[in-house]
Amino acid sequence: MRGDTWGGIPVDTRIAGVDEVGRGPLAGPVMAAAVMLPKGYELPGLTDSKRLSARRRESLAARLRVDAEHWALGSASATEIDSLNIHHATLLAMRRALLALSRIPEHVLVDGRFAPTGPWHATTVVGGDATVPAISAASIIAKVARDALLLELHDRYPAYGFDRHAGYPTPTHLAALEKHGPCPEHRRSFAPVARSIQAQSARSSSR
Repeated sequence: MRGDTWGGIPVDTRIAGVDEVGRGPLAGPVMAAAVMLPKGYELPGLTDSKRLSARRRESLAARLRVDAEHWALGSASATEIDSLNIHHATLLAMRRALLALSRIPEHVLVDGRFAPTGPWHATTVVGGDATVPAISAASIIAKVARDALLLELHDRYPAYGFDRHAGYPTPTHLAALEKHGPCPEHRRSFAPVARSIQAQSARSSSR
């Protein structure tokens, strides 16, 4: 597939790719990026961010931020995730990224099965982060941005090891959560965090 077409979309249509990262972590925001690439844009190695090393992602993200015609980030906080649920918070982050673009796209290509609503047409593409250049670009930019944010959160809450797992439920993270309880960036609606809160409450009431 070329970077300037998808299905029956005319080649002169303003197309943006959008993708998110951070649905699965127990802490931090879900983050999305929206990217509009030049027509026919090609970049070796452009694929799903999860298939790339951290160094390669950072290198590609730096190049994409320069080469893209427009790009923007959007996020939904842990508090918004708890309030809306992760599905609706993800769509909110995508919508915010798209609306933050300096030029609103006419058509949006979205990884997955659901698309954010807005003043655009949308096409969902399962596995699009590996096959559609604009979605791959969004995946990479969003991943690099979220990883950088989790490093900042690590500086504020070093006990949890956010610099190593970016908020995902690794054994190290779960052990820290059990020991310290949640920090303000933890998603209280997620089961391991909720169990940690209940355990802390039980320990406090038994004293």
